[in-house]
Amino acid sequence: MNLKSAVVPPDGSAQKLPAQAQSQTLSRGIRVLELLSDTQSPMTIAEISERSGLHRSIAYRILRTLEDHSLVARDDAGKFQCGPGLAALARGVARDLQSAALPVLTALAGHLQMTAFIAVWDQRQCVTLVAVEPPHGEGTLVQRPGTRHSFSAGAPGIAIQSALTEAEWETLAPGQPYREESRAAALRGYALSRDEVIPGVSSVGAPIRVPGQLPAALAVVYLRSGLSGDEVGARVRKAAAAIEDALH
Repeated sequence: MNLKSAVVPPDGSAQKLPAQAQSQTLSRGIRVLELLSDTQSPMTIAEISERSGLHRSIAYRILRTLEDHSLVARDDAGKFQCGPGLAALARGVARDLQSAALPVLTALAGHLQMTAFIAVWDQRQCVTLVAVEPPHGEGTLVQRPGTRHSFSAGAPGIAIQSALTEAEWETLAPGQPYREESRAAALRGYALSRDEVIPGVSSVGAPIRVPGQLPAALAVVYLRSGLSGDEVGARVRKAAAAIEDALH
């Protein structure tokens, strides 16, 4: 992976455009989509306006535009929620990684009876790209695509960080610490965490090195298991290696 090309445009300009070069309208629209995706139930225009900090008339215009592109949808009560157009867009994100990962995730989830998922880098957070629940997993944890959390908590973030050198990490996330757990995971090949994101929940993750892109992570989450964390880790690491082989 060429880390520089992953974070710096070919012309050598900074990764983040200056504020004056950004589109305020586009930024507001993305903020509305993020707000809706983080909410469990449909929202009224008034709720969206209040939580986004946008004037109601601006929020309405943004919602109507997003609705025209099927990125949001209205229910019978006139409330807004994420629309089917987002699913179509999501299929195009890391398409090769999703295609390579899906059969491996399905097999791993069925074998371990745990929810298995792929997490990818998203600025200073990791976000779930695709997830598979076990076929007979009553009481298993749900990991929805789009779920995000900080790199400071959870096995997926540790696993992604472990695939980067400390110098690479400092380039990507200046000032954000490189965890001791990531150093251990780099030696072991997988990361372990418990109670970091949700109390009582364990997670195991292994890095996936994607050609030409930042590393991702394959992870599982569970409440309890008859296997030790290291036994789960060995299987997760093997599954991550299978995805890497399919991508090369």
